[in-house]
Amino acid sequence: MHEKRQFIRTEFNGNVKLMHERFGELEVEMRDLSDGGIFLFVAQDLGVAIGENVMLQSLDIEEAPVLTAEVVRIEANGIALKFV
Repeated sequence: MHEKRQFIRTEFNGNVKLMHERFGELEVEMRDLSDGGIFLFVAQDLGVAIGENVMLQSLDIEEAPVLTAEVVRIEANGIALKFV
């Protein structure tokens, strides 16, 4: 199987605030991170679709910037996001 990833993923535990008008703000845990995106553990259906943008912010870094990311994959245990 051909690997389509452009960036190397790194397993990384951390907490992120995930934001969208549909569900408000949620504190979630990240599974891995790359220069191009992030995978977040999410235990519920957020009601967002592939292609929609969400906002996220690290809770582990003081005054972390708020980033925009696009939903690229939805799994039973979380979502994959591509940084915009």
